[in-house]
Amino acid sequence: MAVSARFSALLRLAAVAGLIGLAFHAAHVQFGLGGAGLDTFVNDWLYDGLVAGAAAACLLRSVAVAEDRWAWLLFGAGLTFNAVGEIYYTIAFGDSGNPPSPSLADVFYLLYYPMAYIGFVLLVRARAKHFLRSNWLDGAIAAAATTALAAGFALSPIIDATEGDPAAVATNLAYPIGDLLLLAIVVCVFALSSWRPGRGWLLLGAGLALGAVADTIYVYQSAAGTYVVGTILDTLWPAQAVMLAFAAWQVPKRKLALGLEGMRVLVVPGLFACAALGLLVYGGFNRIGAAGLILAGVALVLVIIRAGWTFLENLRLLQETRRDAVTDALTGLGNRRRLMSDLERAIAAASAEHPAVLALFDLNGFKHYNDSYGHMAGDMMLSHLGHSLADAIAPRGSAYRLGGDEFCVLLPADPARAAALLAAASSALTSSGEGFMVDASVGQVAIPWEARTATQTLRLADDRMYAHKGGRRGSARHQARDVLMQLLRERQPDLHVHLHHVGQLALAVGRGLDLTAEQLDELARGAELHDVGKAAIPDAILAKPGALDADEWAFMRRHTIIGERILGEAPALAPVAALVRSSHERWDGSGYPDGLAGEEIPLGSRIIAVCDAFDAMTSARPYAPRLDDQRALAELRDCAGSQFDPRVVEAFALALQREREATPLAALDSGAGIAAAGSDLAPAG
Repeated sequence: MAVSARFSALLRLAAVAGLIGLAFHAAHVQFGLGGAGLDTFVNDWLYDGLVAGAAAACLLRSVAVAEDRWAWLLFGAGLTFNAVGEIYYTIAFGDSGNPPSPSLADVFYLLYYPMAYIGFVLLVRARAKHFLRSNWLDGAIAAAATTALAAGFALSPIIDATEGDPAAVATNLAYPIGDLLLLAIVVCVFALSSWRPGRGWLLLGAGLALGAVADTIYVYQSAAGTYVVGTILDTLWPAQAVMLAFAAWQVPKRKLALGLEGMRVLVVPGLFACAALGLLVYGGFNRIGAAGLILAGVALVLVIIRAGWTFLENLRLLQETRRDAVTDALTGLGNRRRLMSDLERAIAAASAEHPAVLALFDLNGFKHYNDSYGHMAGDMMLSHLGHSLADAIAPRGSAYRLGGDEFCVLLPADPARAAALLAAASSALTSSGEGFMVDASVGQVAIPWEARTATQTLRLADDRMYAHKGGRRGSARHQARDVLMQLLRERQPDLHVHLHHVGQLALAVGRGLDLTAEQLDELARGAELHDVGKAAIPDAILAKPGALDADEWAFMRRHTIIGERILGEAPALAPVAALVRSSHERWDGSGYPDGLAGEEIPLGSRIIAVCDAFDAMTSARPYAPRLDDQRALAELRDCAGSQFDPRVVEAFALALQREREATPLAALDSGAGIAAAGSDLAPAG
């Protein structure tokens, strides 16, 4: 609320004048300050001036400040009608305590209420743009319980004391009823703001409470014939107007946040329900007017409705939470949790007559696209491909995104019938443009013929997908790898076999350590090519039957650096080159070529070291006997913490156990070994 310094000074001066005038009015009527000669001035003109000044302050607020302009214009109009009524009352009836009822003054007085109602609604709506229906129920409960108490203990005595002309009775009762409704709105707002409404709303509430008290006492005294002009009661009405004027110019320190949350959702309606219930119980032993009892009953009915509404809201929230828990936020497809749940059900229901097919897809070229065009473009690409995949297989199957650039499809069909849908799925995961090409590698599994558990199914699909990915002829990484593997095959066939075995073992360990698709691909290539530098080592050293001397070891240990240089010439294999360089580092820092230790060694290199040593120990070596799997695994564990990463050794042991249960490693022909080259990573034992 921005105003100039001069205008602020005038506002402060007007506020001080209003407070002084109000204090003087109270002191005069209560203590006779100034003497009886000022009665007319104080009771008439000062009184009317305070109300008119408050109306002018609200109207000025609506003109000077755009925020809540219409609300304060209505409040100002209501107070203006009130001031006109007071002036008319002063001119027409003076200090008479018994004016006719109804009169023209009553018309002006009562016009204040609709203006105030609409103004309140505008203020509330401006601060509750996303107000829930349940919030309105909370406010209605607070309002009903409050008005029930007020009607039971204040309105009933007035009704009993009011008698005479029906028009006069209706006019007199209109004031406390109108105040009661305004008070209900304020209580509603206070309840929904967690009883921290702010200074402006506190002034509004206090002003309305003063007006309600004054009107109630006045109507009761008028009905009983005991009202006298010039008492402290008369000060309450201008005090109400002054408080509204002060509320109009308050600068809120924070926005009024309406709506209950947390424990207040239960506590606030519960407290007002107890108040309404207490009134009904009290009414069973004492006479209370029908209005109070009816409103208390309404409050309890609203509490019951609110309880039902809360249950429905919580049920809807639980459903949304469950849906979000199994849905990928980017694509809207099912996530890994949804896949595992659906896959377990599909496996349980699958039979030879009703098979199913799981297909796992990994995008090729997406990383290049993401790096080239940015993560936002990459997210848009994934979202587009995900929707295309869902459309391609609907309604025959279900599509999932497992994370990153991995997608999955579950089809209730045999492989022959699923072929067309899988081709459509692969096509849906393809996108190309100037400078990029994205397609997918796929691995599929027939259920229940090829796998009978969810874990086994995913592992087999993963293996086949990476086999497909590694076999793609068009990739630069594949072409470079093929050239180097052929070089090793020509140079030393046994070394090629060893590297192939190490690559398979490394993939199994990498999956157990939850490596990403890109990391697994780099690991597989690094494991296959980790000894590519040995192609530059003379045969006399590689095939030496006895132990190598110091110079020969120094020459041998250059093979990791040579391997890095060879791989570094192919940009697509740059990440693989880094793994090869560090593949002979040791956990305790005594390895080569850089003496790295612990976590300084790339994780892929640590995995390659363990797999290389295991394959070497379980293969025929000229310098040491071949070990069985259990003795080799025991050697790895003995060297964990010194030569090998303990975590990788345990992951290798688990992978070995899983592979034995699924497909025995003997099928890999691990006994073929490397007859001549061996591995300097293998423990001597």
